[in-house]
Amino acid sequence: MSSAAPPRRLTRLVKVGGVAIGYGMPVVVQSMTNTDTADVAATARQVRELYEAGSELVRVTVNTLEAARAVPFIRETLSRQGAEVPLIGDFHFNGHKLLSQAPECAEALAKLRINPGNVGRGEKRDEQFATLIEIACRYDKPVRIGVNWGSLDQELAVRMMDENAQAAAPEDADVVMKRAMVASALQSAQRAQKLGLGPDRIVLSCKMSRVQDLIAVYRDLAAQCDYPLHLGLTEAGMGTKGIVASTAALAVLLQQGIGDTIRVSLTPEPGGARAREVVVAQEILQAMGLRAFTPQVTACPGCGRTTSTVFQELARDIQTYLREQMPHWRKHYPGVENLRVAVMGCVVNGPGESKHADIGISLPGSGETPVAPVFVDGQKTVTLKGRDIAREFQAIVENYVKSKYAPGRVA
Repeated sequence: MSSAAPPRRLTRLVKVGGVAIGYGMPVVVQSMTNTDTADVAATARQVRELYEAGSELVRVTVNTLEAARAVPFIRETLSRQGAEVPLIGDFHFNGHKLLSQAPECAEALAKLRINPGNVGRGEKRDEQFATLIEIACRYDKPVRIGVNWGSLDQELAVRMMDENAQAAAPEDADVVMKRAMVASALQSAQRAQKLGLGPDRIVLSCKMSRVQDLIAVYRDLAAQCDYPLHLGLTEAGMGTKGIVASTAALAVLLQQGIGDTIRVSLTPEPGGARAREVVVAQEILQAMGLRAFTPQVTACPGCGRTTSTVFQELARDIQTYLREQMPHWRKHYPGVENLRVAVMGCVVNGPGESKHADIGISLPGSGETPVAPVFVDGQKTVTLKGRDIAREFQAIVENYVKSKYAPGRVA
């Protein structure tokens, strides 16, 4: 982690399977499947894809009895494959019934996620919420109490709106709704504790779909409690819009030390990889200096000096190569995620950036001599020429990783 990383808000420590959340521990990346959980093979396959991409927690929808009964088999399948990623069960409306009818589901999960806005209404709400918490206590499972803007407890919202209307100086309705979000989370957490759930078994979230709303709500929530907080801009959207919105919201909160787990809720492109949201979450944390997941490639944007696409293709290929190697490298070359690689397109900034990286290459721009000097640990070591520059540079990177990060090496 960079020395410039923002200080973290100190919270309680919550353990989810083998993953520790809060109390100054690294911010955890999580994601969620979009398969039918009742389909054991498809769900286990996607969980493993997310896990291999770097998701440290994976949430699955549990909305039917078939889905609830499938969870233990999904857990068993993943364990056989060596994918010991903790599974979180996402319950809405009927979670109390499903967990009562399929207690093996609760046993197989590492955490429960419940939404206080849709566990029921009136007396049923209290009873059904209590059932969920009692099951969590029975199986010693932590719970994320996740409030969502789109499914806020309407009884609470109406009551707070009425109280606001009768005040001498009523606040704007948006302000009251944000306060209701925070109140719903905190009151639900307090009720869970009264029902026997330890404060070290509670994680909170208050997800919004607009950047400024999310920032305001989490600032308020963080100021009023010491529970670990899960961050995420709900319904962030597709592609660039979703990435930019999520980054804008999460970066502000993370810079203020708020947030213990994150998810980037991207709408996948048709046929697109679900794991893209994991990569984006990792990139946010790495850009903030909070975590390191994979070697980073510094590459210039190109200009009139770089009319060739050679450096663009090399930068893309090297970045892809590094990420593809990480599942193997992570096991055999500890610390390799901190490797810095530069792929530059001309003589203006190329040599300088290459010297500042662990390994850098400065490709020839328009009108420059068709040679590419390579710098290793700040020193020029070789000049590459010809058509095999990409392959030769990749070999240099691979040899560097083996020589620098192999366990037991002499520094």
